[in-house]
Amino acid sequence: MEDYILEMRNITKTFPGVRALDNVNFKVRRGEIHCLVGENGAGKSTLMKVLSGVWRYGTYTGDIVYNGEIQKYQSTKDSEAAGIAIISQELALIPDLSIHENIFFGHEIMNGRLINWNQTIIEARKYLKKVRLDVNPSMKIRDLRVGKQQLVEIAKALSKNAKLLILDEPTSSLNEDDSQNLLELLRELKADGVTSIMISHRLKEVVDIADTITVLRDGATICSMDGKTATMSDIIRNMVGREMEDIYPVRKKKEPGEVALELKDWTVYDPSLERTILDHVNMKIRHGEIVGMAGLMGAGRTELALSIFGNSPKYKLVSGEILVEGKPMSFRDPNAALRAGIAYATEDKKRNGLVLMQDIRFNVTISNLDALKEGLVINKNEEIVQVNSYRDSMNIKTPSIAQKVELLSGGNQQKVSLAKCLFVGPKVLLLDEPTRGIDVGAKYEIYTIMNRLADEGYSVLMISSDLPEILGMSDRIYVMAEGTITGEVSREEATEQVIMRLATKTHDVEETNNGE
Repeated sequence: MEDYILEMRNITKTFPGVRALDNVNFKVRRGEIHCLVGENGAGKSTLMKVLSGVWRYGTYTGDIVYNGEIQKYQSTKDSEAAGIAIISQELALIPDLSIHENIFFGHEIMNGRLINWNQTIIEARKYLKKVRLDVNPSMKIRDLRVGKQQLVEIAKALSKNAKLLILDEPTSSLNEDDSQNLLELLRELKADGVTSIMISHRLKEVVDIADTITVLRDGATICSMDGKTATMSDIIRNMVGREMEDIYPVRKKKEPGEVALELKDWTVYDPSLERTILDHVNMKIRHGEIVGMAGLMGAGRTELALSIFGNSPKYKLVSGEILVEGKPMSFRDPNAALRAGIAYATEDKKRNGLVLMQDIRFNVTISNLDALKEGLVINKNEEIVQVNSYRDSMNIKTPSIAQKVELLSGGNQQKVSLAKCLFVGPKVLLLDEPTRGIDVGAKYEIYTIMNRLADEGYSVLMISSDLPEILGMSDRIYVMAEGTITGEVSREEATEQVIMRLATKTHDVEETNNGE
């Protein structure tokens, strides 16, 4: 007889005008790693919020059976008391508190009416050792990189005696090494008897780690598969409801146009770090081409985009020049860059790219309200026409442009971010991690939009940490390492090995050895 630690039976959850979950059934065996996959908006996070008590009993229908008993959680405290811990995409850590304070926040170790700090630090070390994190427990959270913060979150969950761990996109913002470290930790926790539910869009990781894979689509359970035999093609077919023979849409090959953007000896200093972060960067982007920018975390790719976009308060231009369609330019701020025809879509759209509490119409037009002015007044009718046009051309799935952006899926939020960039009428688009955290179906739509823009003559610089994406979408590829361009690779000669050698500077060593 199967030993299930969790059964969710006929779970239905509705929001105004939307049925997010429709009679979902979901079973998890004790001691397994169970991956939950589906397109953005499929209901994965909503289902886990029901399980963890974020959506309390009475706000949904159906039953949660945990350890053989029906549960009626009124809050996350109830689920935590039962041994269920959820780690969301947005980490619930307090940056200005120490690691040990964060691990035991809310369930402090007391000595009478006072916190026993010595015992807190001793216990924190024990849990940090469990998650293989060798740091001083008194360090502030803000001084840790994201990968280590994820491990602190898991240590915090284990300190609450969690037996069922829910991880919502735990590797979405991690580099390759940190991602592999996290997956190996989940395997170790499994050996210790901890059950894990992992939501992920990284299907390669899912196939690698899952014992069981459950697919949700449009708020309904589609199937559960054996993780040892399931293939990426099987998962994609069930996620999107159709075969996807090619993840990257084919674009007709044609010669690019004139140079739209050129950097010459671009050197930038960061006063906060007291060092040069970009060193004599030279690059060109032509009209009608997609140029990929590859490199490891910390290589300087985002810093390059921000410095181009006129982020002068943070960065100081030491030397070099920028030319737009052959004309030397100087940008004091992003508004000047926008006026010159350069638009930037940030990798962190939720914090810096979009106003989540505002509607689609507001977010698309806020960057160029002058285009809608009649005298001193905004032409609301024209604004509606323009935004509806972008909604249609980009296939933004929403009942109305009055929909708040926070209620859209990640893929649709990314489309709104692109529409916002296009509304300023740019010549050059700087896209920083344009498909991070979105599902394979939404990625295909974003790629299709990018191809269409290139065909229309836009110049696209795509910064991405996803090597297959870089290889599948780029006409040319620049590779960065330690703030410099280490190589330029054509589409025909580009491979993962070539790019990684350039990103790690091992090509220099090989060339030196060959020279000897």
